[in-house]
Amino acid sequence: MASRTTQTVVHFSAPFSLPDFDTPQPAGDYRVDHDEEAIEGASWLGWRRVGAFIHLPGIGMRGPTQQMVPINPADLDAALEKDKQP
Repeated sequence: MASRTTQTVVHFSAPFSLPDFDTPQPAGDYRVDHDEEAIEGASWLGWRRVGAFIHLPGIGMRGPTQQMVPINPADLDAALEKDKQP
């Protein structure tokens, strides 16, 4: 089965937290990897998300280690929506 990883950048204007994070993360830009696998039909090709990972620390931030942390895409979407609230 074919698979692919796409990368996006998300922006938080305020500190944020996601479930399973030990501490809130600072505002800034973060790379997010989306792992997907192909769903093949008779005449079409689709992709199903099988995993998502956020890179910590954020882009341009310094930290003792670089890590990719698995996340639930729905939790990320909720945190981004909350970040848009005044």
